[in-house]
Amino acid sequence: MLYIFCPHCGESRSEEEFAPAGQAHIARPLDPAACSDAEWGEYMWFRDNPRGLRHELWLHAAGCRKYFNATRHTVSYEIVETYKIGEKPSFSETVDEPQPQAQGATA
Repeated sequence: MLYIFCPHCGESRSEEEFAPAGQAHIARPLDPAACSDAEWGEYMWFRDNPRGLRHELWLHAAGCRKYFNATRHTVSYEIVETYKIGEKPSFSETVDEPQPQAQGATA
């Protein structure tokens, strides 16, 4: 079972208490009324989907009901940190590059 640390409650709880809410650190348009339909659609629906570390928004749905950010590895599902909205993450997002296979290797 996966346990997630809620930075508001100050304790680790079962993953069943939490709900992912998408990519974190998305800047809302300063003047939504001035956005074209294409720009608004881009803001609302299109997100990055990297392989590696990713900053995500989570909700402690069955607990304090507060949102927070988490840095999670998309391959291993490991959550390396959680932090309150407005705080800076300790880890930066990185993308795992595929490892080249050795050429000319013989068995």
